[in-house]
Amino acid sequence: MRAITVRDREAGITGLSLEDLPCPYAAENDVIVRVHAAGFTRGELAWPATWADRAGRDRTPSVPGHEVSGVVAELGYGTTGLTVGQRVFGLTDWARNGSLAEYVAVEARNLAPLPADVDHTVAAALPISGLTAWQGLFDHARLTAGQTVLIHGAAGGVGSIAVQLAHEAGARVVGTGRSADRNTVLDLGAHAFLDLGAGRWDDAGQVDVVFDVIGGDILDRSAALVRPGGTLVTVAAPPTVRPDEARALFFVVEPDRARLADLAQRLRGGRLRVRVGAVRPLAEAAAALASRQRVPGRTIIRVAED
Repeated sequence: MRAITVRDREAGITGLSLEDLPCPYAAENDVIVRVHAAGFTRGELAWPATWADRAGRDRTPSVPGHEVSGVVAELGYGTTGLTVGQRVFGLTDWARNGSLAEYVAVEARNLAPLPADVDHTVAAALPISGLTAWQGLFDHARLTAGQTVLIHGAAGGVGSIAVQLAHEAGARVVGTGRSADRNTVLDLGAHAFLDLGAGRWDDAGQVDVVFDVIGGDILDRSAALVRPGGTLVTVAAPPTVRPDEARALFFVVEPDRARLADLAQRLRGGRLRVRVGAVRPLAEAAAALASRQRVPGRTIIRVAED
């Protein structure tokens, strides 16, 4: 099969290349998915699991990309709940070869059925962003109606979905980003927008929840914005500055078949929008993902036609 691989950790994203690899083997409880579309997160090239397996052994050349949408091509021993030919989407394992390939092996429990009227390129942009947004807001921060949430990077993949979910839940939503993102963030359902480049965005007053995807100085300055009893939640790095009388936590997204299915139904019903920007073929994936040109929405790699 054809696949995008990485071999040199120091090369970073410029080290992506297209090559031929053996097709994956379906272990117990696995399925082999014929990939139709795949998502890639730039930060994953810094993750230890991209370069080594769970025993710490080098596993290069490794295939990045951990969001997949496609069709079940083969079932491993003991696999239940899915059938050959079924449309599915979900998360691949962090420490195994990923979705920037024509075929990928995935634990069946990490996949959800994909409705026939949801395009694979849209579905491939949803798993990490959608699950991260849901888990951050509701599983970890326990956001409820009437509370105020500040969402950093509100026009990005995670942030744009978090804005919509928080708005639907009845929270007051304040989104942050670059000045050019203002109209996008407000259109997604935010009640207010703060320009992170304007300087004193952290004078906006206290909120019940801060949801951070940026880290660094933005994360540190956000601690003062959380009112007592509130929560600062981030996916960037463990917080080093903690709010007074409030919780602060870092988390890594986890697979969740039931939640993926729920998010897919929200897409179908028009209650959720996923921002897909460029869609490029697998042969152009290395160039597309290495490009420094800012594209509104996620860049998705189309591997096969539906």
